[in-house]
Amino acid sequence: MSMKSSIAEKLGAAFSPERLEVINESHLHAGHKPEFNGEGETHMRVRIVASAFAGMSRVARHRAINDLVKAEFDAGLHALAVEVAAPGEPTRW
Repeated sequence: MSMKSSIAEKLGAAFSPERLEVINESHLHAGHKPEFNGEGETHMRVRIVASAFAGMSRVARHRAINDLVKAEFDAGLHALAVEVAAPGEPTRW
C-alpha cells in the first residue's frame, strides 16, 4: 500500500471526515536535501474536515493526526502539512 493510501485510510477510519484529501507534494521538494529528488512519498499535505475536530485546539488537531501517522514518519515520511477544520469552519481550499 502506498504511503498516501495508508494515511488516507487511517484518517478516514479515525475521524470519519466529510472531506479528506491527501496530496503527495514530494516533487515540490526536489533538492531540499540531497536525498530528496522529488520522487517517492516524502512530503504530504492533508486537508481534512471532520466533526471530531470540533472544540479541539489547532495544536490538539495536529497532534491527533501526527500520532496516527507515526508509522509513516518512521518509514520515511519527512514532512506533513496539515489543513484541518471542523464542519462550518472556513477553509482556504
